[in-house]
Amino acid sequence: MTVLEDRIAMADVNTQRLDEWFERLEQMPVPEGFRVEIVGGNVFMTPQRDTHWAIIFKLAMAVEARFGEDVKVFSDVRIDFPGHENGLCPDVAVLRASAEKDDEGHWRYEDVEFVFEVISEGTAANDYGPKKAAYATAEVPLYVIVDPYQGRCYVYTDPKNGDYVTRTRVDFGDDIDLTGTVADLTVNTSAFPRDRSPLA
Repeated sequence: MTVLEDRIAMADVNTQRLDEWFERLEQMPVPEGFRVEIVGGNVFMTPQRDTHWAIIFKLAMAVEARFGEDVKVFSDVRIDFPGHENGLCPDVAVLRASAEKDDEGHWRYEDVEFVFEVISEGTAANDYGPKKAAYATAEVPLYVIVDPYQGRCYVYTDPKNGDYVTRTRVDFGDDIDLTGTVADLTVNTSAFPRDRSPLA
């Protein structure tokens, strides 16, 4: 087998396992308002906080304002990414206009143009760690983390060898200038709400 054939076979196995996991999770009494995703074979359930949702909504609206109502922008929709059992549900994912579901009804990570993740207290390590690595490995050209606890954003570009080469910090109150990237938009952060850590 070639390396490419090995990767395709592994991706098929991961997708089958993820399908089984998500089918089981759908049968469980997951409380309303919780988001569920699988990162590195581990299931994470986190409550949707009002601050979190307010930022997601502002981001999705900025994308729609820039690209129109027909833009393929999703929130909390499963997309399987490279790595061990990564059934990720990005807070905001934008897919290329030509994107279509595969034969099993899944959106393909190859069609993801950019991703925004808004930090949740319990899963921040995923967004800064394994999810960032999965997006970089998938060669998603732009990944933005919005952190309402720190009051700042991090813009990651230039994926290479499973990581991003460039990181730019943007404080709340400043614009996230994504012109010159695949997103080609500017996001005003002045109305982004802040959040206090429950441990503070």
